[in-house]
Amino acid sequence: MKHLTIDIPDSIELDEKEAAMFLASKLYEQGKLSLGQAAELVKLSKREFAELLGKYGVSIFNYPAKDLHEDVKNA
Repeated sequence: MKHLTIDIPDSIELDEKEAAMFLASKLYEQGKLSLGQAAELVKLSKREFAELLGKYGVSIFNYPAKDLHEDVKNA
């Protein structure tokens, strides 16, 4: 696993756990991590991670709209 060091201004109140959750949720949203991988990144169960996604503006349903349109068309 890669390790990343980021300097964040002191004026931003952001702890390590919250920064990891933000990163994991956005990587999940972009399809770069699976739900399980993202949960592992923040050391949570899949369920716990899924329940917190809404707080970060990310839907648990990570399905591109164009794919959904194609599925409906082909149904």
